[in-house]
Amino acid sequence: METIRQTVEVKSDRKLEINLPDNINPGLFEVVIVLQPIAMKNESQKSLTSFIGAAKGSFSTPEEVDQFIRQERDAWE
Repeated sequence: METIRQTVEVKSDRKLEINLPDNINPGLFEVVIVLQPIAMKNESQKSLTSFIGAAKGSFSTPEEVDQFIRQERDAWE
């Protein structure tokens, strides 16, 4: 099985054109379309590390973790 990879542009009429090499004979082919992600123009892209400590119940610093653990241990006694 041979694979041909091309980047193609979808026109405003939602049609695309694929130019195949001369050694490809006419016939039926399977075409797979992979959509490329589009960055949202209104959203700035965030790094994964920017999410550390941002969720509910998360800690943003090691000191906050230590304080929480101390409070939990004190509650056990």
